Amino acid sequence: MAIRAKGWATSFPVHRGVREARRWTAERLDSLQWTTDSPDTAHSVLLTVSELVTNAHVHAHSDAGLVLTWDGRCLHVSVADGDPHLPAPRDPSREATSGRGLAIIDALADDWDAHSFHGGKTITACFHPGAPPPHPASTLLGPHAGQSPDG
Repeated sequence: MAIRAKGWATSFPVHRGVREARRWTAERLDSLQWTTDSPDTAHSVLLTVSELVTNAHVHAHSDAGLVLTWDGRCLHVSVADGDPHLPAPRDPSREATSGRGLAIIDALADDWDAHSFHGGKTITACFHPGAPPPHPASTLLGPHAGQSPDG
């Protein structure tokens, strides 16, 4: 029996916030049984949604259009906003309080890309159920991850 694609879409205005986007996404992950069958991947999806919706609100000053599409192989998590400028990965200092969003998504997702279109952009991350994160956590925190401040 072939698996049919499933999809969900909604918009999160700035006033609804990231918490609502995470809650909405968690309900869809529950319907796919990812929260019980692939809890680590479900957590990665929720963190990615948080990052992408936050970026839409903070950097694009825009509502966030969130689309989840399950094609039987990959859960595509797409967030569209009203800024056509594609994000540029940064190499923040250890003291920086922001600038790690794309590095987090790169570490958690099996794949991701960004596309601009007339009037905005979309960033899409792909997750395979049960797959471990493709990149070690040290890529997020730098070469000294896990070391104490004393060395």
